[in-house]
Amino acid sequence: MIPLIELRGAIPFATAWGLMSTDSVSSVIITYAICILGNMVPVPFIYLFARKFLEWGQDKKIIGRMCTFFLTKGKKGGQKLQEKAGHGLFVALFLFVGIPLPGTGAWTGTLAASLLDMDFKETVIAVVCGVLLAGIIMLLLSLGVFGAVQAVAAQ
Repeated sequence: MIPLIELRGAIPFATAWGLMSTDSVSSVIITYAICILGNMVPVPFIYLFARKFLEWGQDKKIIGRMCTFFLTKGKKGGQKLQEKAGHGLFVALFLFVGIPLPGTGAWTGTLAASLLDMDFKETVIAVVCGVLLAGIIMLLLSLGVFGAVQAVAAQ
């Protein structure tokens, strides 16, 4: 549950530190489930409270710079989503969260959705689906599946 890293760092971390045994399917499933849950726990709170907190705090001395940064980042992410998606905002949010690139995780996506006034239920469903997709991609990358497929294809 570290901002900006989220699930995209948790799964490789679990693999690198031996917390997930590639010999055991149950170990992989448990690690995947914990990473998904850890990534999703803050989502409702971010949707319901982050925007209010950030707007309140942007003119405060100690936290103002941080609040302004996150508001700006969320608004930019939301504007990009809306420009590319038009009426397909659900799919755009799903893909924004689901493709594991830096700064495109569940937390940024949820903040962007709240700044765009997306429906709460629609936001949570799109983010859950995106996190599941990102988790599968990171799991495959961490377990070396893509590297193995590449090696087989090269022969």
